[in-house]
Parts: sequence; structure tokens; C-alpha cells
Amino acid sequence: MTTTRLRVAMVGAGMISRHHLDAWRKLAEVDVVAVVDPDPGRASDRAAQFGIGARFESVEALVAGGLAVDALDVASPRETHGPILRFAAARGLACLCQKPFMPTLAEAEAIVGDLAGGPRVMVNQNFRFRPYYQRMRAWIDDGRLGAISGCTIQTRSAGLIPDAGGRYPYIERQPFVRHERRLMIEEVLIHRLDIARWLCGALDLVAARSARTCPALAGESEATVFCATREHGAAVVVDGHFASHGYPALSHDRVEIAGARGRILFEHGVLALHAAQPEEHRYDHAAAYQQSFDATIAHFAGCLASGEPFLTTPEDNLETLRLVESAYRSAAR
Repeated sequence: MTTTRLRVAMVGAGMISRHHLDAWRKLAEVDVVAVVDPDPGRASDRAAQFGIGARFESVEALVAGGLAVDALDVASPRETHGPILRFAAARGLACLCQKPFMPTLAEAEAIVGDLAGGPRVMVNQNFRFRPYYQRMRAWIDDGRLGAISGCTIQTRSAGLIPDAGGRYPYIERQPFVRHERRLMIEEVLIHRLDIARWLCGALDLVAARSARTCPALAGESEATVFCATREHGAAVVVDGHFASHGYPALSHDRVEIAGARGRILFEHGVLALHAAQPEEHRYDHAAAYQQSFDATIAHFAGCLASGEPFLTTPEDNLETLRLVESAYRSAAR
């Protein structure tokens, strides 16, 4: 690092950047010194909200301006990731990069090789840092579930049910999704596929289906991905549906993992372990949502300081992207 304190630039001033910046300002040894966004009004608004003094329209302008920076938090659209990561690597800047890591699997495979040996990069698969998923992983690591025999991860919301004015809450919250031709699998289920890999081990795709049922979207609005664990062939099902009546506008997950010694069930904010020594824990959805950003960013900063490996490296993320690509090929058939 060029300074004792880590100096970070926030790249992207969209909706999700607020959660990133809330997390950064909780770290005592970090200064967020700039906001970068091609929309100067949006950059200015976000910078003013968090008391950040510098604003730039590009990472090139940031570097040309001579502001000392150690790392970039990249939360810009996926098509910008490759150019930003290569630009950062050439200048020795570490990066925390939002998922999807790259727009295509081929681009991701190519850039992983290009970045090898350069500044450190972490992929922001922040669901791994949600407190209930962390606890599930701890239970599995402690052997309390035994060999996993099956896993189902469902995500549901009413975000694609139009309100009285014909507006869709999911699209209002994240307008960019309207034009994404790959949506439910690549934008939403990618998190759950990554979690399934992390909890259950290496996965192979068996089949997938998807459907475009919302006329306001370019991409698929519901999808189901069926996998099997590579070690034992256990069934793993990941699916999403955002036009589910009776659910809130923000997505909620239901998770069930069966094992030889016990079963994990998470639904309606309650995480239960049904085993020889049962446990139950309750989580507030909004708090857990922000906690995942807090923990992800603390992990990134901590690993930069200590030299420890990131939990979500680009190399690891390739396996999640391969499942995503396989799912789209299967759904197309």
C-alpha cells in the first residue's frame, strides 16, 4: 500500500453503492477518497451523501487527476469490468469487483490469466458473508449435518407484480435490469449457485429451465437450475421467481439442506438446525442484507492488510460462472 491508511475509490454510484459506502465508513483504517461515475450528477449526489471530496467521470480521469488511491471498489455495469480491471492492474491497484465478474465466461477465463501475478482482485459474491449462510457453513464444517444428501435454495419476491400504477418494484429499485438479456440466472441466481457450491461442494449441471414472463423485461424472469454434487451425486436445486404473490418486494430465500446426521432449514428469517443438538437463530432481513456488505468489505480490506487469501477469488468464481453458462445452454435447449 502507498499509505498507512487504505485509500479507496468507489467506482459506480448506483443503488448498490450506498450499501458499499455504508460498509466502508465503518472501517477505521480506510478513507474513501473519490466516487467515479460517468453521470456527474449521480457521482456528486453520492459523494455529498457520504462526505467524499473528489468526483470523477472515469477511472482514467481519477488517475490522471493525481489522487493517491490504493484500491477500487468496482460496482459499475458488468461490461465495464474488464477495461477497469486491466487499467487498475497496470497501475498496481487492488480491486473488489461486483458480480458477475465479467459479461461472459470466455472473458472471465481470459482475464483471470491476464491478472495472474498482478494486484489482488476479489469478486464481490457477498452472499457468502450473510450471517445465516456463514452459520450454515460453520455447522457443515463442524460435521453436524454429516454427508449432504440434498439441497434446495429458492428465492421469491413480489417485485415483478405491477402495483396500482403499473410499476414493478424490482425494476424501480434497479432500473438497469429492464434491459439485461440474461437476468434471473446471471443476475439473481448466480448468488445462490455460488452459495450452493460453497456449502455443498463442487457441482455439475444436470438441467435448467427459464421463462420470460414479465413484458417489461428483456431477459428471463424465472428460472430453475438442477445440479448434482460432484462427490456424491446429491441433488441441488436452485430456483427463482420474482412474481410470487404473498411475498414482499425484496427477495427472500428459503434454504433446505439434508444430511446424514441432520437437516438445515432457513425460511422467514429463522434458521434451524435439526440434529442431535438442535439450534435456532432469527435474523432481520434488512440488517442481514447490510451485514453481508459490511463483512465482505471488511474481509477485502483485512486480506489486503494481512496478505491472507480472499474467500472469493476470480479463480474460484470461474466455477460459478461455468454453472451459469451451462444453465443458459441447457435452458435454451
